[in-house]
Amino acid sequence: MKTTLVKNEERAPKWYLIDAQGQTLGRLSSKVVGILRGKNNANYTPNVDTGDFVIVVNAEKIAVSGKKSTNKLYHRHTGFPGGYRSESFDKLIARVPTRPLEKAIKGMLPHTRLGDAQFTKVKIYAGAEHPHAAQQPIVIK
Repeated sequence: MKTTLVKNEERAPKWYLIDAQGQTLGRLSSKVVGILRGKNNANYTPNVDTGDFVIVVNAEKIAVSGKKSTNKLYHRHTGFPGGYRSESFDKLIARVPTRPLEKAIKGMLPHTRLGDAQFTKVKIYAGAEHPHAAQQPIVIK
């Protein structure tokens, strides 16, 4: 049996649309990352960007289980002395509705140039509208 390796010129990416309303943050993130990395394709190659584009709508209506909405903290640093900031899931989703999903997806991707390139192929929107109708995305339940 021969092993086939895909080149960048040979890939033809598809577009997928996922509605995040009522879905759990971690389960949705792992599903999105699998599509971004190309693990749903038969020609998956780990060191080549063989993944597809993903559009996520209704990111502001994503759910978390248990007490994570108040206890889960997101940390950042402003870059100035004493600039360490912590924020709960509820406050972050009220301030920037797409940020928790972005951080979850980015944390599951490889921390290399390949992961950075794959992260550019996810489009996350807080509401139900998106400007990618021309790509004719495939709806995933």
